[in-house]
Amino acid sequence: MKRQIDIIGLGAGDIEQLPLGIYRRLTDEQEIIYLRTADHPVVQTLEQEGVRFHAFDGIYEAHDTFSDVYDTIVERLVEATEHGPVVYAVPGHPMMAEKTVQLLLEHPDVAVNIIGGQSFLDDLFTALSIDPIDGFQLIDATEFQRQDLKLGQHIIFGQVYDRMVASNVKLSLLEELPADFIVTIIDAAGTKDEKRIQTPLVELDYDEHFSNLSSVYVPPVPSHLLHHQFSRLRAVIAELRGPNGCPWDQAQTHESLRQYAIEEVYELIEAIDQGDDEGIVEELGDVLLQVMLHSQIGDDSGYFSVDDVIKTLTDKMIHRHPHVFSDREVDTVEEVYQNWDQLKKEEKGATRQSVLDGIPQGLPALIHAYKLQKKAAKVGFDWEDREDVWDKLKEEVAEVKEAIQDGDQEELEKEFGDVLFVVTNLARHYKINPELALNRANDKFTTRFRYIEAKLKEHERDMSQMTLEQFDTYWNEAKIKEKE
Repeated sequence: MKRQIDIIGLGAGDIEQLPLGIYRRLTDEQEIIYLRTADHPVVQTLEQEGVRFHAFDGIYEAHDTFSDVYDTIVERLVEATEHGPVVYAVPGHPMMAEKTVQLLLEHPDVAVNIIGGQSFLDDLFTALSIDPIDGFQLIDATEFQRQDLKLGQHIIFGQVYDRMVASNVKLSLLEELPADFIVTIIDAAGTKDEKRIQTPLVELDYDEHFSNLSSVYVPPVPSHLLHHQFSRLRAVIAELRGPNGCPWDQAQTHESLRQYAIEEVYELIEAIDQGDDEGIVEELGDVLLQVMLHSQIGDDSGYFSVDDVIKTLTDKMIHRHPHVFSDREVDTVEEVYQNWDQLKKEEKGATRQSVLDGIPQGLPALIHAYKLQKKAAKVGFDWEDREDVWDKLKEEVAEVKEAIQDGDQEELEKEFGDVLFVVTNLARHYKINPELALNRANDKFTTRFRYIEAKLKEHERDMSQMTLEQFDTYWNEAKIKEKE
């Protein structure tokens, strides 16, 4: 037979708001009353009337986390039931923001009986003059994730016991809102001691009068302060494509946007190569814009939405990282690659007949060659020794020279292609991405040539009259300046 615990709600206010039946139960001399906390107006009044309680406030001071506090309280209550039924009293309503009650309800050896109690929410809504039907979140201030906050709705943080909890709330909100955003501290709502203090967010933890009855209210945040949130971006893109949106955005199709996807990725690579953090942020935004536009086009046509894009990606990341999300173990990056390739093969096995399938045909030729070689190498079609690749390069260069002597332009083009293909393979053997390497060379050439142009302009010289030796002089100057 399960042990019995009756849980009584002390309500949100003072003794005047306590139902008569609960008052009689609390003042019954035959009962042993356990309290999660004695810091409550009803308890203080009953103690003046001679009622005695067993409070767990000391447990809060003995542990570093609320989780440990709640586990310990439940453990003590279960132990107490060895001597008969137990009465446990909590602030407010037992089913409202009471973690110990939830733990007791889940306990296999305990039968729980919930007895009354007024939620503090009614008094909070009245004190704040808000209608929760507009959208409302009740958040446990001691345990929440910032990404779960719906800032476009009314938010009430309950259980803001002290300045430390208030500080944690403040720091999380400052990641989302400006320092001068006004929030409201509410203490003892619905009682004669009710206090409401409006304060800039940055000063939220300055108040020293937080208590067991304190909450923090965050009003719905205007949309212009939510431009950093994904939901706001999604709404903007939908509006641009909507009936009253932008003619250019409305006219776009998957096909018309293809060129921009390529351009934006290359602009991102340029910002990365330049170490330009602000540029990286901007270019990542432009890449994301392409994702959002394609997703909105899919949504408008009824085929897919950005939710499908995100779900597909999330599923893929979880499936391809069993060493993180499951029980597979890896010790090296190489093992991660092997797992990735094996899982990818399982996913695509039914649709890919060739080892070389899955490489986009629209890739630039250099990176296309690189990917072809990587795919072939994974099944063993590769040189084992780098020196063999160097030998192959010499062979291909010799064939280029032979084609030049023969004067066969088409054959010369093929042989030059072979040289580039082998150079790409050589780069791969040295773990160098040839596309990125060539981009660096292009940037280096551009910088040096522009130095020559600047010098010629500085000395009022005509580029068309320069000799190669004079060009080389400025070129070497530019090389020296790169090393300074």
